[in-house]
Amino acid sequence: MSKLLSLSSFLLLTVLAASMVVLPLILPPLPPPPLMLLFFPVGIMAALMILAFSPSHDPNLLIFSL
Repeated sequence: MSKLLSLSSFLLLTVLAASMVVLPLILPPLPPPPLMLLFFPVGIMAALMILAFSPSHDPNLLIFSL
């Protein structure tokens, strides 16, 4: 089990965690993204909801409810 987390991987994860804490304090803030980019995750979620609740066109599909 100790082979899964070697010293080099532990050091790499420590450096990544430290950079995630320090870099936002050093770098300037970014401007907000364009409005269309903000709607991209909403569009993906809407498409997934439509696909999840749309009826199946496969007549051989059996759905059992408990």
